[in-house]
Amino acid sequence: METELTTNWNYTIAPDRLPLILVGPMLRRTESDRVTVWLALKSSQQVTLRVYPTEEKGAEVQRDRVLLAGTGTTLQLGNHLHILAVTATPVNNSYLESDRLYAYDLSFNDSDLTLTQALNADAYPFATVSYFPHQLPTFALPPSSLSNFQLVHTSCNKPHGGGQEVFFLLDNLLAETAANPQARPHQLFLTGDQIYGDDVADPLLWAVQGIARSLLGWEETLWLGNERKKPSNIPPGERTHIAETYAGLTAMLPKKPQNAKSHLFAWGEYLAMYLLIWSPILWPRTFPSGESMGRKGKRARDWMGEAKSSLLFASTQDEIRRILANIPTYTICDDHDISDDWYLNREWCDRVLSKPLGRQTVQNGLLAYALFQAWGNTPEQFDPGTNGEQLLKATERWSQSQCTDRAAWQEIQHFLGIPDLDSQTGKPKYRADGDDTLILDRSDPEGIRVAARALQWHYTVRSPIHEVIVTDTRTWRGYPANDVTYAPPMLLSPTAFEQQLHQPLQEGNLAEIQATFIVLPTNMVSLGAIDFMHEWELKKGNTFGNDVGDSWNIHAGAFIRLLETITEKRDRAIILSGDIHYSCAVRLTYWSHSRQTNGTHQPLQAAIIAQLTSSATRNAEWKTYAIHTKIKCLFPERTKYWLGWSDPPQQVELPRRKALKQLHSPEPPFGDAPDWLYRTEWIKRQPSQLLPWSQHRSDLEAKAGFWRKLFDRIFAWLWRNRWFQEGPEVVGRSNFSIVFFEGSPQQRQQTVVQETYWCPPWKPNYLVKSRYDVRMEFEEPGGTVK
Repeated sequence: METELTTNWNYTIAPDRLPLILVGPMLRRTESDRVTVWLALKSSQQVTLRVYPTEEKGAEVQRDRVLLAGTGTTLQLGNHLHILAVTATPVNNSYLESDRLYAYDLSFNDSDLTLTQALNADAYPFATVSYFPHQLPTFALPPSSLSNFQLVHTSCNKPHGGGQEVFFLLDNLLAETAANPQARPHQLFLTGDQIYGDDVADPLLWAVQGIARSLLGWEETLWLGNERKKPSNIPPGERTHIAETYAGLTAMLPKKPQNAKSHLFAWGEYLAMYLLIWSPILWPRTFPSGESMGRKGKRARDWMGEAKSSLLFASTQDEIRRILANIPTYTICDDHDISDDWYLNREWCDRVLSKPLGRQTVQNGLLAYALFQAWGNTPEQFDPGTNGEQLLKATERWSQSQCTDRAAWQEIQHFLGIPDLDSQTGKPKYRADGDDTLILDRSDPEGIRVAARALQWHYTVRSPIHEVIVTDTRTWRGYPANDVTYAPPMLLSPTAFEQQLHQPLQEGNLAEIQATFIVLPTNMVSLGAIDFMHEWELKKGNTFGNDVGDSWNIHAGAFIRLLETITEKRDRAIILSGDIHYSCAVRLTYWSHSRQTNGTHQPLQAAIIAQLTSSATRNAEWKTYAIHTKIKCLFPERTKYWLGWSDPPQQVELPRRKALKQLHSPEPPFGDAPDWLYRTEWIKRQPSQLLPWSQHRSDLEAKAGFWRKLFDRIFAWLWRNRWFQEGPEVVGRSNFSIVFFEGSPQQRQQTVVQETYWCPPWKPNYLVKSRYDVRMEFEEPGGTVK
């Protein structure tokens, strides 16, 4: 790519040297009657999407048979930035089927420009998004048999994060299985933190600012109290004070100023970050040295360390782009998509949303999420005549005004569900949602509620064999209606429980659905050490920094309601989670009584919930490295038993024998017989297996810094030892996971398997996988399998 490095803060791009397609094509929501593809372009275009059948194991495209087609016009965000999610629908009542391979193609402005030509330019001479000579991306719907279904999931994608880049190696698996519709991965779920708006590398912000200026052609004005500044006047590495003082943000708390030193604020900055994490096109080939940026000593060395780490991430973007073009991809937001601790508790909402720069940052980040992520998750929300279409129009007006159209800005706020400020307190408005619970009030000035105006981020994806219910646990939190503003919230308010879980579970056809997945961006069950730390910090009133309030089990009422809601409609469910920078599997077995009006109980009913966590795509740290190893054997996770009551909701942990006794013959001090009992078991991580399709990349080793090389040499005798790295429970290195099934769902003898892929220290340029097997067979509380 043709870019120019100039002095200090200037990174410029020559748009005429760029290919037409800057990002994408990204294959998004994909069903038998609708296929959506998202892309970012450098010029305004009318784009037509066509879906074709294939023959010869995908090698031949039947171009004379168009199965689905659709046309859309791009949305202009800047002088040289236009985006679109285009959806194809059936032609002549033709629908897509399981167990078949399909290809798709894009055309532009009724011209002869091919997809391959649109992907390439003189400065970027060859890019492919295909695994076949015909150069078209391909995909397959979920198969007809659950035993062939494969789902990929991961979270937490920080470009300069710790750990070795690994997600791009999914490209190898796709290349190997592309010709087999039953063997290739069928869906990809990115379960949170697709970007980091807060913890940004200084060199990356330098590039982000240059991209934003080059593609938009203007800069937004930032509101720093009574002062106004352009983003380029707030350089990388100098933003912590502004983030805390003028925006009220908490990413730097406590005592972590480095986590906000290059925080994103501006609309163009959030857009540019998305353009970098999903495509190689706009990356600089190199970064200037720390010294040339006016830095000395440690600051110069830190700059170069972040630059090397960011360029390592950039070196994988060709593969990432091809992956995203060939697997139907679904996403959901978590806090870092906006900023650390986003909507964590009422204290955060009050301190951030009451400040102009805080509101501006949240709205910029959430609008970028709506356009770059949500549009592809739920394209029907953006169809003609919808509120989503009105959001797109308001966004275009706001961008054309160079972010000065206040009416458009206010309209965008309400479509995003950001509350107005209370005129008396200057804090965001709340409203009651059930007893003793508050939610952010999304009413607009005319009093129209969220159901009528604001877009929804939760959604459900179904096939004939499975369903995936994706929850939004950030913007629908239920905050305690008391004076303790730092108190942990319900991650789903009462209304959210009804809309996001109860209704979708009720809508599913139980006669057909063989597997139910529920995406909870944060964990239902966490490591015991994390639970202890959260309780300790909560007692001291310290909630920022350790995400106190993001785990489900810290709010007993919400946790109990979650279990009851799931098990009322499903006797088996699989939770997909991320967030915590390690991967693991937990089996939760739930036994419940149905209480009768006379106070008696029906016989025990059983349900099984498998929690599968995959994190981080790239954000390992020393704590996760430690628990990844045999050190964790010193502190194993115990199997725990909990008794609970529904009215009022409460639970208590007991040793196994006491719990079983209380379940059947309650004794003081408990009084009433419990309504339910559940047990949590941490699944053992099986020994890793070296993968035959691992790819040696000498550039990974070459980019390792001096201190990393020194560390490896000094501690190689232990740290890189395979035995030491085979920990008992979690994978704490950068990873992604593939989920599939073994056994027979019809005979109720089924195992859900998570294989987690990571780079081992003893063979760092290769890939291994660790396997977790979660049995989904029922058993009695005492342990006898039914």
